[in-house]
Amino acid sequence: MSEPRSAPTIGQLVLSKQLQTLREGAGLSREQAGKLLRVTAATVRRMETAEVSLKIPYVQILLPAYGVPADEAEIFLRLADEANEPGWWQRFHDILPDWFSGYVSLEEAATTIRSYEPHFVPGLLQTEEYAREVLTAGALGRMTDPGRIERHVALRKRRQALLTRTDAPALWVVLDETVLRRPVGSSKIMRAQIDRLLEATELPNVTIQIAEFAAGHHPGTYSPFVLFRFDMPEVPDMVYIEYLTGALYLDQDAEVTEHMQVMDRMVAHAESARRTRQLLATFRRTI
Repeated sequence: MSEPRSAPTIGQLVLSKQLQTLREGAGLSREQAGKLLRVTAATVRRMETAEVSLKIPYVQILLPAYGVPADEAEIFLRLADEANEPGWWQRFHDILPDWFSGYVSLEEAATTIRSYEPHFVPGLLQTEEYAREVLTAGALGRMTDPGRIERHVALRKRRQALLTRTDAPALWVVLDETVLRRPVGSSKIMRAQIDRLLEATELPNVTIQIAEFAAGHHPGTYSPFVLFRFDMPEVPDMVYIEYLTGALYLDQDAEVTEHMQVMDRMVAHAESARRTRQLLATFRRTI
């Protein structure tokens, strides 16, 4: 039986979905596919939902049975090999929770990332010093070890490289004013963090807006969330919601649509991206 792993890569999600489409196109049930592999229908389902990695010998048996020509099957197998390669973030497996490794995979593959953050500057925009303070303040259990905190800081810094890639995603962030008013570490750390936000606003793929207190209540007040969009039709838009000991990944149309509508309303409610620079400069002078 295929072995489960912490989180599928985007490539695995895409190929697993394609494998299901090929099976259905061939008119075979999961039970019939399972008989070809001498496994249960449940194992086939786990393969098609990326709950387990794609075993190359299994795929080699299934593709001809699904009527896939040899040249196309070879391409599929090559892609499956590449998709099974662990992402760079797996080097941080010693400190990366299973539920967050999926997030990093989505972040790496997304073409658009939209987020609302009412508590802290998002990890993609944090300075090292700010990140260290946030991680230390929220440290629980094994996270209190300074070495583990430094590993988390290094992971956060490595994630930030995606913002300056040639194929960098569009990042659109709505920050609650609380984020700027809550002291994290010293005044020096906060000033450096605001400088980092100001620098980020100059990137062509980054938009930052601030939801000011004076504007009153807004529809996203309840909790932070992140929206991911991809340019692969096999991968649906997703919503990520984190809590103290885990996270939720939502991909049902109704749930995603509601979060998108809330985000759109917040974007209209928050100050314009142009005014964000003025507000950041003002907050910096008061620290």
